[in-house]
Amino acid sequence: MTIDVKVPDIGDFDNVPVVTVLVSVGDVIAEEDPIVELESDKATMEVPSSAAGKVVEIKVAEGDNVSEGALILVLEGQGGAAEAPIEEAPAAAAPAPAAPAAAPAPAAPAPAVTDAGFGKAHASPSVRAFARQLEIDLAKVNGSGRKGRILREDITAFLKSSTAAAPAAAGAAQGGMGIPPIPAVDFSKFGAIEDVEMPRIKKISGPALHRSWLNIPHVTHNDEADITDLDKYRKEMDTMAKEDGYRVTLLSFVIKACVSALKQHWEVNSSIHPDGDKLIKKSYYNIGFAADTPNGLMVPVIKDADKKGLVEISKDLMELSGKAREGTLKGPEMQGATFTISSLGGIGGTSFTPIVNAPEVAILGLTRSKMAPVWNGEEFVPRLMQPLSLSYDHRAIDGALAARFTVTLKNLLADMRKLMW
Repeated sequence: MTIDVKVPDIGDFDNVPVVTVLVSVGDVIAEEDPIVELESDKATMEVPSSAAGKVVEIKVAEGDNVSEGALILVLEGQGGAAEAPIEEAPAAAAPAPAAPAAAPAPAAPAPAVTDAGFGKAHASPSVRAFARQLEIDLAKVNGSGRKGRILREDITAFLKSSTAAAPAAAGAAQGGMGIPPIPAVDFSKFGAIEDVEMPRIKKISGPALHRSWLNIPHVTHNDEADITDLDKYRKEMDTMAKEDGYRVTLLSFVIKACVSALKQHWEVNSSIHPDGDKLIKKSYYNIGFAADTPNGLMVPVIKDADKKGLVEISKDLMELSGKAREGTLKGPEMQGATFTISSLGGIGGTSFTPIVNAPEVAILGLTRSKMAPVWNGEEFVPRLMQPLSLSYDHRAIDGALAARFTVTLKNLLADMRKLMW
């Protein structure tokens, strides 16, 4: 006997994107086990199975839009779903987190994030990944979902409570968590106020950025690149590209130049090993770029940028930027970056300090280019100058290396012929 499992009543939401499919064909699931994760403009919700059985067919994929009544998957009915409750055992043992929480004294909380205790937590794969990203031990988080299941909101709440409670613990050595909290102020005493809900993207990225800022010794190196000749060529390429339905922006050239510079200075493309004593040298070049969307910044990733020419990179930029604005980016399209570029050139500014996107060790910031008088040895001539702001993790990159990388980058941008090497 087969059973159709459909999207239940999800309130007033319609055409909600599927963020994660939590099961695979062949899985045996119990009633109310989460099967997909949907993301509305307000929250992420897990859809539970309305029946128990073996998954024989999945009717949706990540990125699909679904509404109430849409078919999610087909189950083969199990006579008695006695095997599935084994997965629910962690939920029955939900009070167990009280034991780890009661023994924070041992100075080794970090290993708990990846040990067997973490694996026993009652949470979906996506929530586990979210917790690992924030380095939070799920065994210490109380779940508010069905049968004690841990949701993303529970992790966010735990993070906030941990930050607020840190001063009481007087643990100044806990990666910045001992910083006194900002005191609460009743702003209504001074005038009319309104609470405006933050977009979900900012809610998720905020803790990650905070963690990076607290744990990474940031330094920013500023310089300028002469892009006068490059920009002339870019405009010629852009004119031709419009006829084929895409655009060629300065960012395409910067990505190409960054790849060449990263090959010459591999440390800037690396990550710090978890033991803190080694660098992980990467032989691939995936370039992330910050995309401004109505819901906040997203960072799509151009994979294998070293194997692509300017035209292919330009097309990737256009496609991924469009998906980011439409909210249709899939998880893999935002993962695996080795270096990130944040461009404010279309808005303005002269320089800024972008926050390193850990576990990367550097990020390049671009602001608006400007015409400036440049001395050529005989006279001042007008040149189009592009400001560059390289923020880096001082544990992996020292000032001299940052300066060499930036000089290499500016030389590549100044002579576009070198980009073709």
